[in-house]
Order: sequence, then C-alpha cells, then structure tokens
Amino acid sequence: MPEFFIYTGILFLLVFLEFLYFGLADRYNIIDKPNARSSHTSITLRGGGIIFPLAALLFYICFSFQYPYFLLGLTAIATISFLDDLHTLNNKIRIVIHLIAVGLVFYQWAFFIYPWYWILVISVVVIGTINAYNFMDGINGITGSYSLIAIASLYYINQYVISFTSSDLLIVIGLALLIFNYFNFRKKARCFAGDVGSVSIAFIIIFLIGQLILESQNLFYILLLLVYGLDAVSTILFRLIRKENIFEAHRSHFYQYLANERKWSHLWVSGLYFALQLIVNITLISQSPDRSEFEEGLYNLIPVIIGAGVLFILIRVVIEGKARLFNAASESFPSERAG
Repeated sequence: MPEFFIYTGILFLLVFLEFLYFGLADRYNIIDKPNARSSHTSITLRGGGIIFPLAALLFYICFSFQYPYFLLGLTAIATISFLDDLHTLNNKIRIVIHLIAVGLVFYQWAFFIYPWYWILVISVVVIGTINAYNFMDGINGITGSYSLIAIASLYYINQYVISFTSSDLLIVIGLALLIFNYFNFRKKARCFAGDVGSVSIAFIIIFLIGQLILESQNLFYILLLLVYGLDAVSTILFRLIRKENIFEAHRSHFYQYLANERKWSHLWVSGLYFALQLIVNITLISQSPDRSEFEEGLYNLIPVIIGAGVLFILIRVVIEGKARLFNAASESFPSERAG
C-alpha cells in the first residue's frame, strides 16, 4: 500500500513537471519546425521526452538510491541531448558523452569483467542502438508506444520469468511513458520527444535489456527491439546501396514511407510497429529462452535475425518497389533533424 501512494505521488509530480516544461518551452521557443525530413506539418513543442530522465531521477530518490552509475550516465546523455535540441552540437562532443555514459552503464552492469572484444562490440551496438532509436522518432506516437510495449514486456519478464531489475524502476518509467503518450499519441501532438526524450528512453531500455541478458545469459532478449532494428538496419543498407551519406537527414525509413508516401495515419503506422513488436515479444516470452553462454547464444541468434531481416527486406521491396529502394534518390534533404 505505501508503494501505491508513492507511485501516485510520482504520477502527479510527473504531470506537473511536464506541464511546467511546456510552459518553459513555449516561453523560450523550444519548438520543432517542419523541414524536408519531417513527417509533420505544424510547429510543435520539442523536448517533451524530458519526462523520462526526470522519472528515472524520481525513482532514484524515492527507492533507495538504486543504480547510481546508470543514473549518472543517463543524466549526462540526457543533458547533452537537451542541449542538442536547443542548438545543434558538434558530433564529436556528443560521441564523447555517449561513450562516457555507456562506460558508466558498463560499470553498473559489472560488465568490465568480460573480455575486451565483448566490451568493444557491445559499445558499438549500444551507441548504434541509441542513435537508431533517435532516428526512428519521426511520427506521432511511435517512440512512446514502442517504448511502452518494451517496458511492459520487461515488467512481465521481471515479475513472472526471471527477476533482473527493480520493478519500481519499470513502473515509474511506465508512468512517464503513459503521460508522454497522452500528449504525443494523437493526430495533432502537443509535444515531440526531442533528442532528450528519444535518446534517454533508448538509454533506459538498453540498460534494462542489458540487465536482463546478463542475468539470464541469453542474447535472444535483444529481440525485444527487433522491429526498430529491422527498419533502422535495412534503411542503412539501402542508403549504402544508393551511395547516400547515411549521416545526412532523410525520409528513407519504412515507417516514413508509409506515413509520407502512402499517407497512412501516423497513429496507424505507430500502432502497426507496436503490434508487430508485441507479437515478437509474446512469442519470445512464451518460448522462455534457456540460459546459455554468450557465444552459443550468438550462434543461435544470428540465423533468426538474418531470417527476419531477409523477410523484412522482401516486404519492403514488394511494397516500396525496387526503383525507390535501389536507385539513387532524386531529391536531397537539408541537414536539420526532426524532433
């Protein structure tokens, strides 16, 4: 019962903090203006996802100061992302902060006991996943809903499959996502997550999945991010085939094609990604992956990812067409990023 009152207090405090941020964002013109890469057409407040690191901070304060190095890393990466929302920063600065934040998470995981090559590989995977998550934040509702299914799945696993983290952390982040979705999962969003939101929630989810994998010793739990991964990696692949600069702004993701070219509703596209990942998560949880060594798990996981990747690419080729996917783009986009 005491925890219920703590959760309720955190919920109301998060709502207050979100409205407080809206007022500050409106006053100081922290907005997202539509550009050539954007899938929206109206000016919207940017940075509503600041509620995610604030929720983690409230968890830390209210529940025995758990995971201090994770929180320190989250604070660093959220701060640099918020500054990047205000004024575009040099990529080198962001990469340095990302590396520091990842190092703090590794320390929280006690991951430095593993061989150096695992540390190097996982560093690249984590930073790549954070940036991919950020690039996928381009239409109303997609980041909030996709992240909510990840947190809900992790909560179920933590409660009924294997205990790997604090349930309180999962609940508090879940509350923050519900609040954010209320303002973002709508035809005309009140706010966008901004880099501070998409990067922060990616960092949080990666931390939690990392805890799960280390505790269960099973790499299959990386499939909790399968749908985002398929879209992000296949998009990079097609852009490389077209000899495009993968670091420039674009509208080449599959979800962007559905929203911009096929004119699907943002909420329908977001709901599709939510539903597909939900199916993956239910299948994964129902299989109850066994414990295994990392190397063995990797050998078993690779065929699954390759198979899913081939299927996703074939779907894209059928729906988008070979010309769009393999031929050089006929238009270029400015370097501004969407919110």
